[in-house]
Amino acid sequence: MLHCKQLLTPLSFKRKVVAVATPNNLTSINHRALLLPKLPGFLSMDDFTRSQPLPLASTAAKASQNNTIDPHPKYEDKKIKGRVVLMKKNVLDLNDLTASVLDRVDELVGKAVSLQLISSVNGDPEKGSPGKVGKPAYLENWITTITPLTAGDSAFDITFDWDEEIGVPGAFIIRNDHHSEFYLKTLTLEDVPGEGRIHFVCNSWVYPADKYKKDRIFFTNKTYLSSDTPKPLQKFREEELVNLRGDDADKKRELQEWDRVYDYAYYNDLGNPDKGQEYARPVLGGSSEFPYPRRGRTGRPPTKTDPNTESQLKLIMSLNIYVPRDERFGPLKLSDLLAYGLKTIPQVLKPELAALLVGSHNEFNNMQEVLMLYEGGIELPDGILKYIRDSIHEELFKELFPTDGENFLKFPVPQVIQDNKSAWRTDEEFAREMLAGVNPVAIRRLQEFPPASKLDQKAYGDQTSQITKEHIEHNLKGLSIDEAIKNNKLFILDHHDALMPYLRRINTTSTKTYSSRTLLFLENDGTLKPLAIELSLPHPDGDQFGCISKVYTPSSQGVESSIWQLAKAYVNVNDSGHHQLISHWLKTHAVIEPFVIAANRQLSVLHPIHKLLHPHFRETMNANAIAREVLTNAGGIIEETVFPAKFSMEWSSVMYKNWVFPEQALPVDLIKRGMAVEDPKSSHSVRLLIEDYPYAADGLEIWSAIKTWVKEYCSFYYKNDEMVQNDSELQSWWKELREEGHGDKKDEPWWPKMQTCEELIESCTIIIWLSSAYHAAINYGQYSIGGYVPNRPSISLQFMPEEGTPEYEELKTNPDKAFLKTFAPQLQTLLGMASIEILSRHPVDELYLGQRGTPEWTTDANMLQASEDFRKKLEGIEKRIIKMNKDEKLKNRVGPAKIPYTLLYPSSEPGLTGKGIPNSVNI
Repeated sequence: MLHCKQLLTPLSFKRKVVAVATPNNLTSINHRALLLPKLPGFLSMDDFTRSQPLPLASTAAKASQNNTIDPHPKYEDKKIKGRVVLMKKNVLDLNDLTASVLDRVDELVGKAVSLQLISSVNGDPEKGSPGKVGKPAYLENWITTITPLTAGDSAFDITFDWDEEIGVPGAFIIRNDHHSEFYLKTLTLEDVPGEGRIHFVCNSWVYPADKYKKDRIFFTNKTYLSSDTPKPLQKFREEELVNLRGDDADKKRELQEWDRVYDYAYYNDLGNPDKGQEYARPVLGGSSEFPYPRRGRTGRPPTKTDPNTESQLKLIMSLNIYVPRDERFGPLKLSDLLAYGLKTIPQVLKPELAALLVGSHNEFNNMQEVLMLYEGGIELPDGILKYIRDSIHEELFKELFPTDGENFLKFPVPQVIQDNKSAWRTDEEFAREMLAGVNPVAIRRLQEFPPASKLDQKAYGDQTSQITKEHIEHNLKGLSIDEAIKNNKLFILDHHDALMPYLRRINTTSTKTYSSRTLLFLENDGTLKPLAIELSLPHPDGDQFGCISKVYTPSSQGVESSIWQLAKAYVNVNDSGHHQLISHWLKTHAVIEPFVIAANRQLSVLHPIHKLLHPHFRETMNANAIAREVLTNAGGIIEETVFPAKFSMEWSSVMYKNWVFPEQALPVDLIKRGMAVEDPKSSHSVRLLIEDYPYAADGLEIWSAIKTWVKEYCSFYYKNDEMVQNDSELQSWWKELREEGHGDKKDEPWWPKMQTCEELIESCTIIIWLSSAYHAAINYGQYSIGGYVPNRPSISLQFMPEEGTPEYEELKTNPDKAFLKTFAPQLQTLLGMASIEILSRHPVDELYLGQRGTPEWTTDANMLQASEDFRKKLEGIEKRIIKMNKDEKLKNRVGPAKIPYTLLYPSSEPGLTGKGIPNSVNI
């Protein structure tokens, strides 16, 4: 029974002070969790006890004499008015009503949100002269401002007592004594004596104070090199970086949702040996055999079977994998991912339910059945609907299945078949996509004939191409091979050396494929014409004996036409795997994450390079973390839908051995591949050897715009090379990036030394290019081009049919069925289509190149103007892209399938658009 003396009936009260903090004591003081009583309107006396949020030492004695203080005291002295903008906790775009109610109760019992200003001009001599900390001020009218049914931003007034000893505030401490977290966006102070308006850009989740070892600190939107930081703020700047690195205790525990620790780990979480040895995968990173960039550490315990493998989360919990809280997806994007992600339900269904979905044969019988995926979809059987309904939240089920599962797997029509359903079969479209498709970074100019191999002959024998002049010379418009090479007319898509060392193992899985070389001729109209395709297998007697190759040439009649179509499909399988695992995953997602981690550990938010790069790191860690749980993990979507299967990530590790940071610069890459030559007279100092090369033509425009912006920005803060050399934070960032983040390549001689302004500008340009434009060109056309699987298959289940076999006879009588049986198994096709549809979509809250989430991201007017100039330059590039796409002389920009090249068009609307350059690798 509840006794009357335990109750407080009126809901007006004073707070009991149980702790006092000095200006330099930022340690959180735990308070009891609020216990909601069973009787409405009554609260336990214990619930009124709380920690006083950091009163000044000078007020401590007075507070201790009078055991109660008013949470919003009135002073006769000058006040500074401010406004705080924040967003409360959301779940799936619906309000977390429980959190809202508990926060209101917290407010009623005196558990408020307090802020304390920190001086940027006056230190506290008693505490070693860090900035003086002001008295706590409290957010006003929380209860009346936020209602349970209001989502989105909320603005709160706040009133600070003015203290002349504070002078100009340069930072503030915030303490959240509510029950739940909120997303703090900005604090704006008006009429600060001697300064006027001061703006703080926060954009950070603030959890209840008992979740932190240190209270949260935020700085103004001013920009300082580490040596230029006002002395009263230096200690706070340094301590904040220490907090983000974590301490020894953090390294020994599993990190939690509210943690803000950035640290490194190997890719030791891809396998799950506890499920069986077939799910074991090697650790990537930390060895010469399997080097790899580092990922963010989660601290999860090891598996029971292998102490070197980190345990995995259950699939349903994969969205909750640890990343520092401010790196997580926003609620709008998370809702989109959940909605569209359920199309990948075949992956998580039990085998018998998957069989119900795709049938027992797992085959399409004809192209019309594939087209039905876009025209009618698949109606889910009742058994599957019940399984899904039992597995997810009821509200989410209603949102995702408004028609009880009818046409659940209906897909949007990909651009490649919107105008013409057979244009994908043409040689012209096959070749055009090497210049304007989703992997336009693999083709190179042929500079020797026959194509040679760089594989070690002692290990792999003679791997020289078996393509002869008899195969191609009759299609060179009267040129000899030597003349064609001299005139820059021959090009090659070469996936031979990359795959041959792994091909024998790959073909022990369900995959049956080849390594390929494709030769092409540059026609006078600027288009490419395929000349020959070489498909190779490891020699059956052993790798040292070389390979067995067969060469195929174009044909348009009879069974030879069908064989040529299959040969092109095998090439696309190679190219699709290289695209997804190397061009996409490795060269954007994986290599960028160490830059993100190192920047947050070593560069203060006040640092100019942090401000420059931060938009380009948005949500990358979260995207990668989720990918490790559902895409790149053992048995995940990549292994199910991309031909290297269980060797996928291992193969990407071997390819990382060839990664060179300076070669990621677009002009350097084009020159290395022989697609361009240096030319000081050209607008970008390089001249394309295929003028109508849409990726390169648009890319050089974007690259130049980025570099101009970066140069202007860096030159504003670094007047000479000595300033770069003496910037301690910058040097720590670059050192840690090389030695820890990309630790397996720390001794490579090609790393920039970060001793000059030019090295800084070039490095930052490469980072921004990879995170934004390069990733956009590689990622956002996946569904437009690959959403119709026959155009761009990613797996093959049979070798080329041999004459005299039943498969060859089927190829003669029913070539489409033979094609689909080899390259489009139903379950993998559905899973692959659903996955690339998700990857190709822009969320509603996307931020594109040239955009900032907060207009007042800096106080430096010159940089705000330079940023605006950059944005306008991108708008000009958009207009040029539209104009070029309408130029009928530029045949590669549209092609037979009528797909205008817009992958490097900077802006976009939400959804599946095939255009837009997001700031970061965030999907």
